[in-house]
Amino acid sequence: MTTSMQTIAQNKSITVKKKQSNKGQTVSRGLFLPVVVLILWQSLVSVGILPAQLFSSPLLIVTSFIELVQSGELIAHLKVSLTRAFLGFALGGFFGLLIGVIVGMSKKSEEYLNPTIQMLRTIPLLVMTPLFIMWFGFGELSKVLLIALGTFFPLYLQTFLGIRNVDQKLYDVVQILEYSRVEKVTKLMIPAALPNILLGIRLGLSAAWMCLVVAELLGADTGVGFMIQDARSFMQTDIVFLGIIIFALAGKISDSIVRFLENRLLKWQDSFKA
Repeated sequence: MTTSMQTIAQNKSITVKKKQSNKGQTVSRGLFLPVVVLILWQSLVSVGILPAQLFSSPLLIVTSFIELVQSGELIAHLKVSLTRAFLGFALGGFFGLLIGVIVGMSKKSEEYLNPTIQMLRTIPLLVMTPLFIMWFGFGELSKVLLIALGTFFPLYLQTFLGIRNVDQKLYDVVQILEYSRVEKVTKLMIPAALPNILLGIRLGLSAAWMCLVVAELLGADTGVGFMIQDARSFMQTDIVFLGIIIFALAGKISDSIVRFLENRLLKWQDSFKA
């Protein structure tokens, strides 16, 4: 009996080590291309093939990053941008999820609301920006609402599709069990539509970052987008690249968080591979 338990423990230990090794290999492979690009970039700038004024070297970008962090300027801009992105995503995501559930559950709601929402979804957000500034001014409200609008459509669409793709047999089961309307939503529709909802969150986060950039570039006096615009005016290419990298990292981190949630919440799916 003891030998058997030791064998099981050893097998578990080997499995854990294999998983850790696979994760390490995945991270290494993911970092390979960025590292090669950075080395090549630094080399080309150092030998003068790439003009330093247009392509600041990675070392200069790192130096600028350290200086901006020490001065507190970067932290201040980043806090403002993250607050805008969070508020806009929370607002747009809430209404996207709510209306997606309502329209997905009701054929009448779909007939009244879905055509208009689909029409609005095709309008480029960049076209809406001047209108938002005219309506709400250059303050925080216009920026948050623009981000919310960009976030709303992916979550609405994916929630709607997720609910409509729920197996009809499951609906029949909850009818037999006499679930209330709230129980249908919380115990059947949301869990069954969760893969689509998580996809909508990933797409919504991506849209939130893009709308944040647009809002801050066109009308702001703080934020990472403003920092990029201000640096462009003074031909500070290193600051421009730094702002772009910050947005890229923020998008990647937020996307990785959602992917982590997918790994945790979608284990019940037979087709899902973690």
